[in-house]
Amino acid sequence: MKNIQYVLTAALLLATTAVLAGDDAAMLDRPSFSASQTSTMSAVVEAIDHETRVVTLRKPDGEEITFTATDDVRNLDQVKVGDVLMAEYTESLSIEVMANDGMGADAAAASAMARTKKGDMPGVAAMDSTIVTATVEEINLEKNTFKLQGPDGDINEYVARNPDNLRRAQVGDLVVFTVTESVVVTVEEPPAD
Repeated sequence: MKNIQYVLTAALLLATTAVLAGDDAAMLDRPSFSASQTSTMSAVVEAIDHETRVVTLRKPDGEEITFTATDDVRNLDQVKVGDVLMAEYTESLSIEVMANDGMGADAAAASAMARTKKGDMPGVAAMDSTIVTATVEEINLEKNTFKLQGPDGDINEYVARNPDNLRRAQVGDLVVFTVTESVVVTVEEPPAD
């Protein structure tokens, strides 16, 4: 439950402005927020021992990383010195306040992973998503605070960074936090000169 509390706290601190989307008038009345960040990395295969599965990569800054590829790395036999490993990591957060139709606070997580087919260059895509819902228990416009009841039943008080969001929410509303992390790793042949 500490992860859920962390997600709630981090999400609330990040929600400084409302990002409005959609045509539904009811949705436009409630605050929402979304943000996403992506980072990419590349490295060149400097050495590879297919028998021991030991791989050495060189990052663009010259730093070398050596590791033993697990049996989960399918198609390692396709990789050769000079190939380029590309990795992209994306994390996103969305917060949506909506009218509650009788739902309670809850939490759920989902994961998915896919690998390249046998005989192709190695590659993997993986995604983890956590959805946490909390119920608005109290809104205090004078103090600029609100209270949320999370899935564990605890009620915590927070200070709103954007007071206008408090006016656009109601006690009993459901706050839905969605945190998604994804990574895509591919190995490609070096570009032709």
